Order: sequence, then structure tokens, then C-alpha cells
Amino acid sequence: MTTSGHHYLVELYTPKPAWRTLAPEQRERFLAGIAQGMQGLGALGIEILSLGRADAGVERAAGHRYLGIWRCADAAARDALLAGIEASGWYGYFEHVNAAGGGGGLASHLAELAGD
Repeated sequence: MTTSGHHYLVELYTPKPAWRTLAPEQRERFLAGIAQGMQGLGALGIEILSLGRADAGVERAAGHRYLGIWRCADAAARDALLAGIEASGWYGYFEHVNAAGGGGGLASHLAELAGD
């Protein structure tokens, strides 16, 4: 496990029926709270690399509608981000999976694969 250097979080998510049944003003209120909660992320060493729709047309697509890609200063920042996502109530409205890991390069990754 990497304990220093950047850590990355990739989220894949799709709205649940609970999201689809919310009235527009309830969605807006929820999303305004998300936007407000994200304002302090930079101070924690958390950077948004990409948020948006997932391309369903790629080979072996994951099947989720949206993706988020984050770079975090360290594992503690990543864990704070994950805790904030959970505390926001996000998982109640979206089917969600996470993938996380430390940064590395091709040579180190090939060595990991060779040893697995």
C-alpha cells in the first residue's frame, strides 16, 4: 500500500429510482449542498480531474452513467473525500462503485502484474 505521493479515486455511478422520483426542487437542493460541500476540497489536497457522463460506446463499458476522477494529496485526503461522499447521502441516490490507488508508472505496474 502506498502511503505517500498522490492517490487517485475513480467513481462510477448511476441514478437509483430514489433519485428519479425526487421533485426537481429536491434535486436542486441536494445538489446545492453537494456544491457547497465541495468548496473546501482544495484546502484538503483534493483535486477534481474529471466529472461527467461516462462514454457508453467504449469497448467493455462499465455500464454506469457517470464518472468522477479525483487526485488526492495522500490517503488521508482520499479517505476524507470518501467520508464526505457517504455523509452527504449520495449513496442513497446513486448506485456507486469506487476504485482507488496510489500513483505509479508503467514499469512499477508491470512489475506488480508479474508478481501477481
